[in-house]
Amino acid sequence: MSALAVRTGSVNLGQGFPDEDGPPAVIAEAVRALEHGANQYAPGPGVPALRHAVARHQQRHYGIEVDPDRQVVVTTGCTEAVASALLGLVDPGDEVVVLEPYYDSYVAMIQMAGGVRRPVTLRAPDFRLDVDELRAAVTPRTRFVLLNTPHNPTGTVLTRTELQAVADLAVEHDLVVITDEVYEHLTYDVEHVPIATLPGMAERTLTLSSAGKSYSFTGWKVGWATGPAELVAAVLAAKQWLTFTSGSPLQPAVAVALDEEPDFPARLCASLRERRDLLLDGLHAAGLAAYVPQGTYFATASVRELGWADGMAFCRALPERAGVVAIPSQVFYDDQADGAGGRDLVRFAFCKARGVLDEGVARLGKADLSA
Repeated sequence: MSALAVRTGSVNLGQGFPDEDGPPAVIAEAVRALEHGANQYAPGPGVPALRHAVARHQQRHYGIEVDPDRQVVVTTGCTEAVASALLGLVDPGDEVVVLEPYYDSYVAMIQMAGGVRRPVTLRAPDFRLDVDELRAAVTPRTRFVLLNTPHNPTGTVLTRTELQAVADLAVEHDLVVITDEVYEHLTYDVEHVPIATLPGMAERTLTLSSAGKSYSFTGWKVGWATGPAELVAAVLAAKQWLTFTSGSPLQPAVAVALDEEPDFPARLCASLRERRDLLLDGLHAAGLAAYVPQGTYFATASVRELGWADGMAFCRALPERAGVVAIPSQVFYDDQADGAGGRDLVRFAFCKARGVLDEGVARLGKADLSA
């Protein structure tokens, strides 16, 4: 869809990358590191400065204590953290309960690890976790739960009650929870609760995150995994055969971001909330049934009220109709049959510059989007 946006000169509200960079002081630190020798391999687990900064971040925000030498590993973005966690922990035949719709790498990595995914679907219009479906998804072969909260693409932030249901099930069935929390600081009027903070969960939770979303440095691909030493060791064991290490001059810069720019994510979140509301107003005005996301920088809308049953067909027509690109949500679901999954849903990104959003909304408002 991004290639389609370039080819057609459309406003790209599809792929989730920001138009604006993060703090200048952090960029300056990366430049300083480049100029002062940080151009060779970093240690496999990550440079000590960043591992210690991640540990301080977990303690400062959530009261989670982790040993930076044994319970933190730096990864090439959260995508590698997910890959390393699944490849390092999942044995062939192990079942992984995962929230559907999925971030796209989840399915591929579960398959590459030889695992079997057990989907629990978050359904429109509220995209809440159905605890009965969650419980029904667990079988004697289930070993893991893969969470994503705040959730991409729906924008749902799991409540403490929903997380407690996951925790109860994990303790009852001795499951490990792998939780992708890259949007941890981008929530709107709701609290992000790390499941690792719930009773009995610190010892069975592997938490994944990155600087990409919170600090608008998606291209740096600097992420991390934290948790019990044996789970982190499994991540490192897989990671050494993937990238081994990356981003040597970027890692100390991200440490500066975490330690010296702790308020940046809150400022970014306030700005994103304004842009979210601008996009939602524009989608409603254009006739789409848009759902209000509690977190992330994506908004989901249904195209059924415009007469479309298929979001893929809508997205393929949208550049010509309106000069705008979006993502069909059905690609994040297993069941793409008519009337199932997210067939009528479309995802729009609002992490764009205000002028880009204004132009995209204006184009949608002028276009005939009916089927």
